[in-house]
Amino acid sequence: MRPTTPRRRFLQTTAAAFSIAGLADWIGALPGVTADEAKLDPKLVRLQPDIEPLVRLLEETPREKVLEETANRIRKGTSYREVLAALLLAGVRNVQPRPNVGFKFHAVLVVNSAHIASLNSPDEHRWLPIFWAIDNFKSSQAQNQRESGWRMGPVAETKVPNPAKASAAFVDAMNAWDVEAADAAAAGIARSCGMNEAFELFARFGCRDFRDIGHKAIYVANAFRTLQCIGWQYAEPILRSLAYALQKYDGPNPAKSDAAADRPGRENLQRCKQIEGAWKSGKPDDGATRSVLSALRSTNAADMSKLCVDLLNKQVASQSIWDGLLLGSGELLMRQPGIVGLHTVTTTNALHYLYTASGDDETRRLLLLQNAAFLPLFLDSMKSRGKTEDVRIDEMQAPKAEGSKVTPEQIFADVGKDRTSAGIKTLSYLASGGDATTLIDQARLLIFTKGADSHDYKFSSAVLEDYHQVSPQWRDRFLAAGTYWLRGSSAKDNTLVSRVRQALRG
Repeated sequence: MRPTTPRRRFLQTTAAAFSIAGLADWIGALPGVTADEAKLDPKLVRLQPDIEPLVRLLEETPREKVLEETANRIRKGTSYREVLAALLLAGVRNVQPRPNVGFKFHAVLVVNSAHIASLNSPDEHRWLPIFWAIDNFKSSQAQNQRESGWRMGPVAETKVPNPAKASAAFVDAMNAWDVEAADAAAAGIARSCGMNEAFELFARFGCRDFRDIGHKAIYVANAFRTLQCIGWQYAEPILRSLAYALQKYDGPNPAKSDAAADRPGRENLQRCKQIEGAWKSGKPDDGATRSVLSALRSTNAADMSKLCVDLLNKQVASQSIWDGLLLGSGELLMRQPGIVGLHTVTTTNALHYLYTASGDDETRRLLLLQNAAFLPLFLDSMKSRGKTEDVRIDEMQAPKAEGSKVTPEQIFADVGKDRTSAGIKTLSYLASGGDATTLIDQARLLIFTKGADSHDYKFSSAVLEDYHQVSPQWRDRFLAAGTYWLRGSSAKDNTLVSRVRQALRG
């Protein structure tokens, strides 16, 4: 079944995002573009002429000079939005999402996370995440050149379907796992469809299989969120990159086999039909949230999805189920802090965003059921890597206050050194009336000053955003779990910060 026309808008619009104090001052016109600047190697995908020179600046300037050159452009009037657009486009043109939708490709995946961090930061720090991401892009670009030299080429124009057939051609190509046909169809969608129609198509395929520990769904969510800011006119190379990434697999063609990674999606497409029509009118139920949490500790992917169907048909609000899934992702991180554990949080963040942004009823059902199925698969992966601790997020207890209250400084002194203590202190701080916003702001600032990896930005942006997506009675526990992978005050400083500030000062 193909998605219907969306009925809901995205969660946040670009205009709302850019109403944050101080950000409007960054919006300015780009300098004029000369004919020479717009010239391009015919073997490369052609970008919009207004953004091509800035993209080439990022591509061609050596890593040791690119921040200074970018800062110089900003002082001459280049806007934040244009820098963000150039950064994402440089990534999709120069970094291949193979052999994994991860690793070096985090230069692309992290762009929206850096953008979210920037929007939510104090005025004086707002350029830091974007400049960090530019430096990170240069590292990934160099790695890509060493590994393959891949760069995105022009689309095969003769294969681009006509506007009336673009969506159907895309669905057929994706179902067949046909890379070339999907590439041409993605270009056709960018040229003939609106953002919401395209979003519905990509959201379904972003959640269809459990490969690359959630990075496919993460890429769909982050790409469309960034496109909301930079503008749909830049969509074509981004959608082509997305289509390429979503078709990554190993072994036989999934269209002709029954791989374990594809099974939950195929089964859940059928389970979607078992959910009764009134599923959106359910009532909140903390008992259901606890049931979801409990099941995630021992239930397999299929049974987890069945439980969610049963709860929805019993008129349990989807929010209560999502509370269980979000808390469950945090608990998995607590059980084994590491690369798989953190991706339970970032993947759930992406799938929940896609769910809230989608206007197609069946797609929303599928996204919820797929998230329910993925978390047990994450747990299986964690167990294959070593011990998982027996900790339960709903049983965390804040000690009774004795003497002075816990402070954010005490919490972040433990972050990165004593995860259990940091989590308990966070719960204690919030339970005693501590301000969550103060804690979140300090967490972001520590990412800016001490973050050294794409996951620092991806994880922090996800967990700090989802704190507000969890129901109030549960959200403090979710944030406490997040301290298991934030940056603490004792971590090494990121030397890039002083360089960025110096570059902006000129």
